[in-house]
Amino acid sequence: MFTGIVATTAKVIEIIKKEKFQTHVIEIPTPYEQDLEVGASVAHNGCCLTVTKINNNQVQFDLIEETLRLTNLGLLSVGDSVNIERAARFGDEIGGHSMSGHIVGVMAVRAINKTEENCQIWFDVPSEWCKYILHKGYVGVDGISLTIGDVDENGFNVNLIPETLERTNLGQRNIGDKINLEIDPQTQAIVDTVERVLANQNRA
Repeated sequence: MFTGIVATTAKVIEIIKKEKFQTHVIEIPTPYEQDLEVGASVAHNGCCLTVTKINNNQVQFDLIEETLRLTNLGLLSVGDSVNIERAARFGDEIGGHSMSGHIVGVMAVRAINKTEENCQIWFDVPSEWCKYILHKGYVGVDGISLTIGDVDENGFNVNLIPETLERTNLGQRNIGDKINLEIDPQTQAIVDTVERVLANQNRA
């Protein structure tokens, strides 16, 4: 389980490509690599991956075909940065919202509107997920727990404070970039339940 509170970013220092499979090595800055063990879960841009090897602060992860297909991790190049969050532990403060690290797909950056104190980003969401995007609801954006702002028929926007831009990689994003999307599971459960009830009533 994750909370969507990104600790820092980590640089991709090596990508080993095989057929329908990749191994990524990232450099996690101190102190965020401390006490990390092989087998632990770490979210990369919100996608839950398992540690397979550790060499000081260089940490290795394997990415299967499904991960490469559904997320933006297959688009990474050496030198890129990913948002990093260690798995939540019992007793940790939950500052964001409960997240599983299961990415449903990618969305595209539609527009970026910056002022001195605020940055608003619009995203175009795949049509099958738009019904779960609700004004003032929660969403995972490259692993960051964010509150949904305005919503239209094609997507939504978020408003980012300077701290979020400083701590994550969203400040480096450009129009057209692909961003990992995780839907709030409680929102999805409620919407699906309401749809099922209404469908049963219409059949009755």
